Amino acid sequence: MSPGLAAMWLSFVAMGLLIVAALLIMFSRAKLKGFFRAIFSFVAYLLLIFGGLLMILVVINWPD
Repeated sequence: MSPGLAAMWLSFVAMGLLIVAALLIMFSRAKLKGFFRAIFSFVAYLLLIFGGLLMILVVINWPD
């Protein structure tokens, strides 16, 4: 697999994590309360941080 193709797939994974994080945050704020809201929000923010770090990694290591 070429470096460009690997970077493309990694960016797709990062975008997917960011989308899932956004959906989880919206769901937890709209529908959940208490303990489950905290758990869903915590997981969503972890996914947001991990997806953001992956996206930064893709941008920094842009293949030539």
